[in-house]
Formats: sequence, structure tokens, C-alpha cells
Amino acid sequence: MGTGVMTTDDADMPAASDAVTDTDVAAEEAVAEEGGAPPEATPDVGGPTREGMAWYVLRVASNKEGQIRESLERKVKIEALEGHIGRILVPTVKEKRIKAGRAKVLERKLYPGYVFVEMATEEDGAIPEHVWFLVKETMGVGDFIGSDGKPTPMAPHDVDKLLEAAERSAAGDAASAIPYKKGDRVKIREGSFENFEGDVDTLDEKSGTVTVLVTIFGRATPVDVEYWQLERL
Repeated sequence: MGTGVMTTDDADMPAASDAVTDTDVAAEEAVAEEGGAPPEATPDVGGPTREGMAWYVLRVASNKEGQIRESLERKVKIEALEGHIGRILVPTVKEKRIKAGRAKVLERKLYPGYVFVEMATEEDGAIPEHVWFLVKETMGVGDFIGSDGKPTPMAPHDVDKLLEAAERSAAGDAASAIPYKKGDRVKIREGSFENFEGDVDTLDEKSGTVTVLVTIFGRATPVDVEYWQLERL
């Protein structure tokens, strides 16, 4: 049972990402322009891991995480496999972004390219064959993170971080428009001062700009840039 499962030797939880992809931003801005809201977070995210189940990490196509989650949830319901697959999570965070003087709330995935699945496996750790085919035949699904031909369950401390992130997603609180603070060391990614490094001096939440102190000809010089043109060092 569970034969043919594609796995890797990397059993660690993926690192949370600070990046918002161009595709994500375009899609989310289109929703905002139309007056709609970002996709809803996965419901029923709270509570400890269900008895007899563990959490596993599934690699999926980037920018398709939410669609894949919804497809899997529909399949589980249709096939009445709730006893084998529990919650399916794509943790996100809502952020305020300022463009052309307008503030918009966009939704950023914390772990792009991954979906987290609460699942029961057989005693030897293999996925029951009918469950594996349900997951594998879903468009955009890659493989489970694991080793020795079996998906590897997430460590308890990683599960705690995952569920905490998912609960914050469900709460829907928006983060600050500018994810930096005075004194942060940053690098300018775009514009006239591209690749210059410096320290954050002041922030203007209303305009979305950050004043960075960079060294030019041996002197500290203030440079105003859009916050999204920066990366943290």
C-alpha cells in the first residue's frame, strides 16, 4: 500500500517567506480594484492535531496553493475520506500595501509552494493507496516531503508554529504597511540607488516611503525610497 509515493530527504518545515510574487500581487490587486476581498482563510483551523493523525507537508505548484487546497477538500468530502484526511491549510497573512497613495489589503502566503495536510497513514507510515491517488491526481500536486519512500510527519514544534500561523490567518488581522522599523539594515533593490545598503531612519506610513541612510562619498546621506524597493539584511 502507498507504493509509488515520490518523496525527498528534506523533512524540515519550509521557511516562511517574506516575498510576494508578481503573480500574487497582480491577482490580489485585481480583486481589490473590483471591490472584492481576498480569498477566505481555511475554516476550522484551531485545536490540536486530531487523534490518529499527523501533519505532512505537500509540495505544490506555486500560486496554486489555495486552489489545490479547495480541490482536495472537495474530493475528501465527495469520497467521504474525513477519517483519513483532516484539515488542509495554506497559512497567509494580510498586509497593507500603499500604491499611488491608496492603501490596499492584500493576502500573502507564508509558505509559497506548500500545502499542509492533516492525515492518517498506515502503521508503517505509508499512505493508503486510495488516499494517495486522490491526492496525487489533483492538478498541481507534486510530492510529500519525506524520506525512505514515506512522507515524514512534521515535528511537534513545527506543528505548533503552523497552527499558530493558521489561526492568525483566520483572525484576518492586517499587518503594517511598512514591515521595517528605525535602525533596520536594508538593501535598496530598485531605483537610482540600487544595491546601496543602509539603515532605516524614518518611515512614512501614509505615503509608504522609507528614508534610508546610505554612505555616499564617505558621508551618511538620506535617501527616500518606496518600502517595497527594499530588502532586509
